[in-house]
Amino acid sequence: MVHLSKVRKSTRRHPRASAVVSDPYVYATRFAAEELPEHEMAEKEMPAQVVKRMIKDELSLDGNPLLNLASFVTTYMEDEVQELMTDAMSKNFIDFEQYPQTAHIQSRCVNMIAGLLHAPTTNSEDNDNEQDAIGTSTVGSSEAIMLGMLAMKKRWQSQRKAQGKDSTRPNIVMNSAVQVCWEKAARYFDVEEKYVYCTDTRYVIDPQMAVDLVDENTIGICAILGTTYTGQYEDVKGINDLLKERNIDCPIHVDAASGGFVAPFVNPELVWDFQLEKVVSINISGHKYGLVYPGVGWVFWRAPEYLPKELIFNINYLGADQASFTLNFSKGAAQVIGQYYQLLRLGRNGYRNIMMNLTHTAGYLAEELERLGFIIISESGGKGLPLVAFRLPPDETRLFDEFALAHSLRQRGWVIPAYTMAPHSNQLKMMRVVLREDFSMHRCNLLVEDFKMALQKLEAMDKKMVDKISTYIKTHGTKMPHNPLYTNEKHSLQGKTGKSHPVC
Repeated sequence: MVHLSKVRKSTRRHPRASAVVSDPYVYATRFAAEELPEHEMAEKEMPAQVVKRMIKDELSLDGNPLLNLASFVTTYMEDEVQELMTDAMSKNFIDFEQYPQTAHIQSRCVNMIAGLLHAPTTNSEDNDNEQDAIGTSTVGSSEAIMLGMLAMKKRWQSQRKAQGKDSTRPNIVMNSAVQVCWEKAARYFDVEEKYVYCTDTRYVIDPQMAVDLVDENTIGICAILGTTYTGQYEDVKGINDLLKERNIDCPIHVDAASGGFVAPFVNPELVWDFQLEKVVSINISGHKYGLVYPGVGWVFWRAPEYLPKELIFNINYLGADQASFTLNFSKGAAQVIGQYYQLLRLGRNGYRNIMMNLTHTAGYLAEELERLGFIIISESGGKGLPLVAFRLPPDETRLFDEFALAHSLRQRGWVIPAYTMAPHSNQLKMMRVVLREDFSMHRCNLLVEDFKMALQKLEAMDKKMVDKISTYIKTHGTKMPHNPLYTNEKHSLQGKTGKSHPVC
């Protein structure tokens, strides 16, 4: 039975509403009916609750980070470490005098990570020991790579000048599948790029071809531990051994941005790091498989002789000089603290368990995609990163390509990009799924089911509909701010060859 209520008029007088509401209902304010400022600052303030809600509403249009399988960057950390990082957001890491304990924490991280890379050390208490490896934190592997290239260039220039030889034409040897930050570093620091080009069957550097490109102006060779496209480990030992066999004095920098926190735990027998004589520097990302939110990276040199003193600046705090080698100055301390938490929280066993889980799930996903007819071009079983790179089989009757499939999966929320491979790869199209810490087996099976549905949907379409989808992708894509003055550049590998620069 429903109770009937009698309608009455109140005899009490309601207090007059205040002109200023301390806790406004967001959608009852005038701001809900006005456009947010985009090009000029507003003249007056807005209530904090309103600003937070309006920005949160707009950000809801972003993709779900957990479904973004294009990126290697960490999307999960425990609540405890997030609280620590939030508390440290106001700390300027470079201010060693005010935050000396944070500087000590960085040093601990450097030592712990260096141990994974077999960094040489004499275990001496002497801080001036010329034998010990050195390292520092960066805002990511891009900065770390630039510091590594700058050190190689300056060292090469100093040697050339000491010999009375020309030092104006440095070059670096690398795979054409390098991440775009290598192209940036070479261009910014006036270093000629000498590429070992991929083929439609080989996606990593060929050691012999790389060493063949070395000449008197070569500052070093870049070898990648986990390529961006296929996740494969390049043969660092093969390059090292050839250089020794030919008695060539050329250093190797290992770009271990993605693989540096994977290989030591999944494939500890692989020799790629400072165990090799010619490896003089290594970069590694903390915000990828180091399991920290962006951005933090690390770079190491096997001994001080490989980091020229002319690049170092000393900052005085508490009466002592602190050596600094960075491209920027101020940066937050939160990510370094986050890295320290993860190293303590997980230890070697925790990292090993996570990387082994991801490797197992990646192998399972590769098998499932192969059953659906895809050609797998990545390696499983710990021979590469925990990712799956794949492509559709050749079929002249098929109306859709990898880009249309990526678009179809996007409608379910999955961000799985399609790419055009590195130059000289016959314009090979491919897709890539990156497995991160939070990619469980259950989510993997959900993804496989969505692949099946997407394929069925595309196969049922006629040519006219597929063409409409392709046109839509080319015309619209993802709406992003872009300066039209800088479109159609022709200086990068992407501009010259159509190679995609993948997200990493």
